[in-house]
Parts: sequence; structure tokens; C-alpha cells
Amino acid sequence: MLNLYRQMVLIRRFEETAAEMYARGRIAGFLHLYIGQEATGVGAIAALRPDDYVVSHYREHGHALAKGLEPRRVMAELFGKATGVSRGKGGSMHLFDTSLGFLGGYAIVGGGMPIAVGLGLASAYRGDSRTVLNFFGDGAANEGEFHESLNLAALWKLPVVFLLENNLYAMGTAVSRACAEPELYRRAVAYGMPGERIDGMEVLTVLEATKRAVERARAGEGPTLLEAVTYRYRGHSMADPVQYRTKEEEADWKKRDPIARFRARLESAEKIAKADFAKIDNEVETTLREAVQFAEESPELPISALYEDIYAE
Repeated sequence: MLNLYRQMVLIRRFEETAAEMYARGRIAGFLHLYIGQEATGVGAIAALRPDDYVVSHYREHGHALAKGLEPRRVMAELFGKATGVSRGKGGSMHLFDTSLGFLGGYAIVGGGMPIAVGLGLASAYRGDSRTVLNFFGDGAANEGEFHESLNLAALWKLPVVFLLENNLYAMGTAVSRACAEPELYRRAVAYGMPGERIDGMEVLTVLEATKRAVERARAGEGPTLLEAVTYRYRGHSMADPVQYRTKEEEADWKKRDPIARFRARLESAEKIAKADFAKIDNEVETTLREAVQFAEESPELPISALYEDIYAE
């Protein structure tokens, strides 16, 4: 329980620190923050084995940290440094670590979905029971890759869990204005797979639902579509003025903050002392200070690196 709390706090503070570094000009390009959605990523990834795969989207910092990527190397990647997880060449939207089974954030909306299906097919051929957890947003649900990927995964009974993080607005358009059926999990029936809508602000709810889907995948019963209803507290990216939703709505969702609610639950039901939470908070602060220092002091890539990693050996 405390580890789930620690991961959510780490992700929240990492993202807040990244926003600060962006404002200071230490991070360039686009920056999409995961603040508010921590319970979905942490709960889902906690249901996996270490050798399972995760394929993500461009709001993937939280997923990468929950899968075990080092905060300092993720921060270095945001800084564009050679010590980053993608050698500073990927930046915010392209974190990658094959050793941990984290096979990418993808800037193309829905672009990771066919890759997740391919990994599921490889797992099925090998018979190694590795499961693929594929995160994507509500904005991807109307892309062709969504339909093609769900169809093939169901047809071939591949071990893929499709986890739709529905934060209600995609880039800036409400789901109700973009989808004829706004309850997106219902699309699962068209592909002969189970679909379930869950509270993405409750980490244990997400954990249990993902466990069921993973067990089904490992048993050779095929994919599942989970729709986690959640909310991002910041804009689509740091460049988003968020003029498409009301301050009252934002305030209502912040009353359901996944970290505050989980902490209150642990304090009351599990009788965990405030000192335990304070210790975790202090450890996370130290981790983030060290991550920023590591990123600042890491070397830039030489110009010659432009000609590397272009072709496979």
C-alpha cells in the first residue's frame, strides 16, 4: 500500500518539477504532464510481472516511472542529455527502456497500439505468457489504429490489455462532442472482448480491474478493453491555456485527488502513521533534487551523434 502511495507521490512531484524546469527553459519542446492521472498508471502497472511489456502514449512520464525507469535518467532525457533513457534524442514523448519492458511513448495518437499488438503476437508465438499493457487516450479511440488493433488482438486472442485513459478532453475537445457513444468501453463488444469502465482516480480499483484482465490474457483468453475515467489537472501540454473547461469543473475533480484520497484511506483503514507519509514525502523530494542535479550536470550529445541510431545493425 505504501509503495503505491510512494509511486503516485513520485510521479506528482516529478511532473511538478518538470513543469518548473520547463518554465526555466531547461526543458524544450512539448511537455505533457500526468498530474491527476497517477492512480491509473500506478494501479495498472502494479498488476504486471516485471517481464511484461508496457506501450504508452506521449503523456508517459508517469508510466515510465511506475515501470521502474530511474527518475534521474528520465529527467536527463527531458533535458536532452546523453545520460537520458533515450540518450537525449527522444525527449518527453519518446521514453524507452527495453531492459524494463517499457517500449516507448509515441507522439502519434494511437501509434503505439499496433506495436502493442505486435508484441502480443510475439509473446503468443513464444508461449512465454508475457502480457502487453497498452495505454492510450480517449483521443485515440476514433483513430483507425484503435479499430484495427482491437480487431486483430481479438481475432488472434493475443495477450494485450488495452487501457483507455479517458481524461474527458483528449487534446481539447470533450468526449461528448467527439464520440457518438461517450462510454467508450462499450466498443469492446464489437470485437468480441470484455469491456469495463472503472474509476481511474482510485488506485486499488484500477489495480484489481487490471489484474483480472492480465489473468485472462495469460490464460490465453485474449484481450480486454478497460476504460479508466480520470482527469488531468493541467492542460493538454504546457502550451495549453485550458479555455475549454470551467474552473468549477476543475475544482470538483480536484476534490477527488487520487493521492489525497488514497492517503486518507490508508490513515483511517490501515492505521498508517503520519510519520510514514512524511518520510516518503521527504525521500521523494530528495530523489527529485538529485534528479535535477544529475540532469544539469550530464553531458550534451556530440554533434556526431546525429549520424548514430539511424539504421539498425
